[in-house]
Amino acid sequence: MRTEDLTSTEKTEQSIKKVLQKHRLSGNCHMVTFQLEFQILEIQSKERLSSVITDLNIIMEPTEYSELSDFVSRAEDRRDLLMFFQSLHFFVEWCEYRQRTFEHFKEKYPEAVRLPEGAVSSCMAVRSPREPGFELIIVWRIQIDDGGKVLPKLDLLTKAPRRALQLDETRVLETAPRGFRALLGVLGIEAALESLVKSLGVGEDH
Repeated sequence: MRTEDLTSTEKTEQSIKKVLQKHRLSGNCHMVTFQLEFQILEIQSKERLSSVITDLNIIMEPTEYSELSDFVSRAEDRRDLLMFFQSLHFFVEWCEYRQRTFEHFKEKYPEAVRLPEGAVSSCMAVRSPREPGFELIIVWRIQIDDGGKVLPKLDLLTKAPRRALQLDETRVLETAPRGFRALLGVLGIEAALESLVKSLGVGEDH
């Protein structure tokens, strides 16, 4: 930290003192490493002491989480350190929960479940043991809204042979994503994923 007394360099009222603090710190939140550079302007008068962040620069180490880039830009623009720390904490917690959940299903159903992007995958694919070429893909994104609130967003994609699509007269595949979202609202994430995996007949031989 460095401080600079601005009282003598600016035309200020006689009883008002201004001090500019320049901070630099580095840290990590689980697997995410960052560096912060920011300035705090303190204005002290006889009545009160106030402070405001006048500049904020956030440097993130390379990470697999592409969702963080837009969030970091918003935090810098707003010079909002509190939002940065709070949202980063909850974002990382959700990422770790997603990783544990996907790994659980990969270990439980190794022949049917695959993680296309590896251990920190944002999607999980489930192959049908009955229908070759048929696959359900769960895409699990973690979003940070404009206010810094961290929200999970899960979607379902279907992959099926052309012949299966032609035979799907009741449009089961077309309506599956909507049904999955409804299932999430009723069962929660883990139970909904379990139900989805079992709907393909996975694990019936165990």
